[in-house]
Amino acid sequence: MSNDLLIDAQGLTIRSEDALLVDNIGFQIGRERVALVGESGSGKSLTARSLMGLLSPSLQLQADCLQVVGADALNLRERDWIALRGGKVAMVMQDPKYALNPTRTIGWQVEEPLVLHRKLSRAERKEKVCEMLDAVGLPDPRQLMKRYPHQLSGGMGQRVMLAIALITDPELLIADEPTSALDHAMRDQVLALIRRLVEQRNMGLLLISHDLQQVSEHCDRVMVMYKGKLLDTLPAAELSNATHPYTRTLWSCRPSKATHGERLPVLDRAALEADHD
Repeated sequence: MSNDLLIDAQGLTIRSEDALLVDNIGFQIGRERVALVGESGSGKSLTARSLMGLLSPSLQLQADCLQVVGADALNLRERDWIALRGGKVAMVMQDPKYALNPTRTIGWQVEEPLVLHRKLSRAERKEKVCEMLDAVGLPDPRQLMKRYPHQLSGGMGQRVMLAIALITDPELLIADEPTSALDHAMRDQVLALIRRLVEQRNMGLLLISHDLQQVSEHCDRVMVMYKGKLLDTLPAAELSNATHPYTRTLWSCRPSKATHGERLPVLDRAALEADHD
């Protein structure tokens, strides 16, 4: 991969006191759109959080190599992580209802990363906030800046979260199930927006998802996790021809008109786990 390598993780392992949660996985991400998919509990979100320095202190992280946008993530102090999260790596969480501060205006929350991480005048910050709210497709930014999270729909809230994430022009965006709280039509709109902004800004994207249909439409490459292991990596365009039995079953189970009313395939978990013990 070229010098545009943003993530290089090798031998990444995450443990709790009594369980192995992520088991010796390795991957690289450049300026591309990559999805990390799998069932709930497969280790997707833990893997994403490890790239942001946001793992719970009760968990133990080990790796042979963990480079995050040029920084050695195994040896960063908390203040280094804060600078990295504010400047080069950003994350969009699942539900704006819980991620946005209900007591602060939208304008204040979108501006905050600029106050913390960029040396701009107040007028320059306000202008950049307006431009960013406009870029994520929100109408009348100057009025919106005065409003509070409870006054927004779910789709508008998620666009505000995206504005907060992108306001400092990071090189990598990590989006953890960013559309799970939205209805189906709004999901496609928000994912298309994320894709467009990532492409325009020549960023990398790591999209955490369990929706293979959406992943196939919006990502270049897919990594598939199961019980803490990385089982498969393939181009998103080849999902319909996947050869790994787990990936193939996940693809077959996606909702579609063609399978409506039909019995979905059942995964042979015993065989799968025997292969990976």
